[in-house]
Amino acid sequence: MKTDFKKSSALRKNTKAIHAGSVEHSIYGEISVPIFQSSTFVFPSAADGAARFSGEQSGYIYTRLGNPTVNALEESIAALEGGFAGIATSTGMAAVGIVFLALLNQGDHIVATNCIYGASRVMLEKELTRFGVRSSFVDTSDFSGIERALLPETRMIFVESPMNPSMKITDLRAVGRIAAKHKILYTVDNTFAGPYLQRPIEMGADIVINSLTKFLNGHSDVIGGMIVTAGEELYKKIRRVSQVFGTTMDPHQAWLILRGVRTMPLRVERAQENAMKLARFLESHPKVSWVSYPGLAGHPQHRIAKKQMDGFGSMISFGVAGGIESGITVMNNVRLIKLAVSLGGVESLIEHPASMTHASIPRQQREEAGILDELVRLSVGCEDYEDIRDDLNQALNEIREPKALKPKPADGRQNRRPTRR
Repeated sequence: MKTDFKKSSALRKNTKAIHAGSVEHSIYGEISVPIFQSSTFVFPSAADGAARFSGEQSGYIYTRLGNPTVNALEESIAALEGGFAGIATSTGMAAVGIVFLALLNQGDHIVATNCIYGASRVMLEKELTRFGVRSSFVDTSDFSGIERALLPETRMIFVESPMNPSMKITDLRAVGRIAAKHKILYTVDNTFAGPYLQRPIEMGADIVINSLTKFLNGHSDVIGGMIVTAGEELYKKIRRVSQVFGTTMDPHQAWLILRGVRTMPLRVERAQENAMKLARFLESHPKVSWVSYPGLAGHPQHRIAKKQMDGFGSMISFGVAGGIESGITVMNNVRLIKLAVSLGGVESLIEHPASMTHASIPRQQREEAGILDELVRLSVGCEDYEDIRDDLNQALNEIREPKALKPKPADGRQNRRPTRR
């Protein structure tokens, strides 16, 4: 269903998060969107059923094709992203996969960020190649490399910014200009920022993908994905393929995520406030070699992040003196922070990308993307800052006789400053 922006387009983003997304007709005046846990829907008459199937009449048929609760969530995220309409999927990777399946054909070529979520890269390198779709991976923080990688067969530019897990930033407007110049589809995975902090459609993107599992849901209790398109034509094309392949989201799943969206601004503001303080703390810690956080003035793309984002988010990557063994020591000694993958929840999480979320990517390719063995990824939560700091500090202090690392400056990372702050 096309999103109706008449009520939400003029609202500010905090208000949109609370109010955008509703059912068309209230049954009892309920303030919360009901859970329509129904597989199928009754037609008033045979003629109405036929009209709905033919598209001549709006209305629900079968939950794989559309559901009021799921549509409310789609309307909410589309409003937040400033797009035409949303398509909810059962997982974030279902959203990524359906965009590729709907828009790419045999012989097509993609230019993608080299530092993206591991499963997205595996899909491009290992799965889509079976169907004749090729990919080139480049450091999109240097957008000039994108244009050099374009081929006559290039059909899509696929960007993730901030990048997972290096925290490099891509100039989304610059990429949008390249895509428009060459008439290439432009897709942005917006998971690490989310629509509260960054809206790629405003910067030229045709399609935006979010893993709803992360900041939009925010409670580490449900998974889901969302595709938002800038226009109607792409929406219809992707929606049709999503329905055929059955990537449908469950109504109860949609309701839980929609409930999370209502408090998303509060959670994101608190978590990124903690992250800024924590990044500065890590930057001055004697057992931390480098810190990558877009909010730090020393981050190579700090100015770009400041220009295109409404905040710097709550994801931090850092390296510890002594390399991977020291990183393992830290992860095995945190007490409050949880050793787990995923991100964007109210609780702080820590993980090791090279052996966990990005382990399926060959080591050489990981290092080319800035995913070094020493890199530790931290998703900062909403706890009291002092408690997160103290826990991380005691875990870092468990590192014994750290060996000095040779400086390995790379875009998106900063060496530790020589003086404490």
